[in-house]
Amino acid sequence: MNTTKPTSLEAFYEEAAALTGKEVNALLPPGIGKEIGHFNIFDIAATIEAAKRKKEMPYNRRAYYKISLIRGRNRAEYADKVIDIAGNALLFATPKVPYHWIPQDPGQSGHFCVFTDAFLVKNKSGVVLEELPIFQPGAYPVFEITGEQAVEIESVFLKMKKEIASDYAFKYDLLRNYVLELIHYGQKLQPAPTTNGSQNAAARVTALFIELLERQFPIESPQQQLQLRTAKDYAGRLSVHVNHLNKVLKEHTGKTTTAMISGRILQEAKILLKQTGWTISEIAYSLGFEEVAHFSNFFKKQAAVTPALFRS
Repeated sequence: MNTTKPTSLEAFYEEAAALTGKEVNALLPPGIGKEIGHFNIFDIAATIEAAKRKKEMPYNRRAYYKISLIRGRNRAEYADKVIDIAGNALLFATPKVPYHWIPQDPGQSGHFCVFTDAFLVKNKSGVVLEELPIFQPGAYPVFEITGEQAVEIESVFLKMKKEIASDYAFKYDLLRNYVLELIHYGQKLQPAPTTNGSQNAAARVTALFIELLERQFPIESPQQQLQLRTAKDYAGRLSVHVNHLNKVLKEHTGKTTTAMISGRILQEAKILLKQTGWTISEIAYSLGFEEVAHFSNFFKKQAAVTPALFRS
């Protein structure tokens, strides 16, 4: 299982362009430049055909939200949980929860849309994405649905597809309503049955922890601040008990959760000290330290030298 950084929208379109042979501009929806956020819709069969050499569903690691209607036999893996889908499924993906979606047969079809949180900003949609139950970190928002439900959901995606190609001046307002319709449809569904994973569950927890850790980096501006700092933070995102996470990581890496987090923060601190002109105070803030002294003590304990001396 790879442990790569999440796909940004720019990388998403670069990958999509490489797969389809089209120019990036040709993949962007008309009029999207006038929007604060971003939205687009894709056909799964065409995407799979373009990426048929890959064993996993493309664009699984992302820095954006994604809603998918998928028809075919599939498996979703979330940390130590596995969800097997025999036919039709509705999937809600959030940047905060890493997962793997693995097709189990070649007959995949359906649709998926991608959007940023800014697209559904409260003053335009009336909702706060992070407060919706469907996107809570502890949830496993994969729903197995009937053929009849799949037809209902597909009708919404088809309306999206038609609308995004139109020249209606307020089409993105209408598209927000369609996205909300899918969200509310999903929130009324009961979660698909989950099973504790096989012997590979611990390996998945380890891999997804590392992936989630790497998602926090790089720190690209002094205003950006590390979101996850403690073992409890990571356990919460992965929906496992902190003691279980510690046990699994110790068995697989020989290190505790805290040691792995500290090691990655130290690595980023060294990069920022050597490769940016930010003040030590700015670096401390971006790495989640409330006081410069706390950062200096942490760095000296880990690197046996002060930040200032390391930078000189």
